[in-house]
Amino acid sequence: MTKPFALAAFAGAALISVAAPALAQVSTDPSSVQAGTYALESNHARVVFSVSHMGFSTWYGDFSKPTGSLTIDPKAPAAAKLDVTIPVASVSTTNATLDGELKSAAWFDATTYPTITFHSTSVAPTGANTAKVTGDLTFHGVTKPVTLDVTFKGSGTNMMSKAFTIGFDAKATLKRSDFGVKTYVPMIGDTVDLLISAPFEKK
Repeated sequence: MTKPFALAAFAGAALISVAAPALAQVSTDPSSVQAGTYALESNHARVVFSVSHMGFSTWYGDFSKPTGSLTIDPKAPAAAKLDVTIPVASVSTTNATLDGELKSAAWFDATTYPTITFHSTSVAPTGANTAKVTGDLTFHGVTKPVTLDVTFKGSGTNMMSKAFTIGFDAKATLKRSDFGVKTYVPMIGDTVDLLISAPFEKK
């Protein structure tokens, strides 16, 4: 390595070490969660859905900017309460034309039903870091019980926002026809798989 190149590499490494913040200390131990009420951190929360597309492929889309709250005490996880609201107009796929169709009255009807809501009714721990969270899901003007399979990811102070943060992943499966969204069933799958990423910041 030539001297000028070595000096440039050293300078670059030094600049990166100064500019990059230290990694956050995240605990995967549920007992590290601070009891209290948390707000859903909308900028990094996602709700991804997938359906069969004519039996040939799996089609994906998502909703962004959900809002909500979580009240939790690690000593009494079954008493946790979760409320989430998702803006229907935030639906997004890789196809702008399809996005417009999904917002229309033929599908989700974002004008008449602008939000999807979930209000938990029970929490049943299934392991040290997992639980089944059952609640009332209201979508397209219909309310049905849905159970989320939730996994605790970690807790700690967010190095950017400085807020104490806890995060979860969740999965669920539902039938869209149960909520009155029947367009192209069964050509476009009735069964919808959900994958949710939800960070919460302590208020």
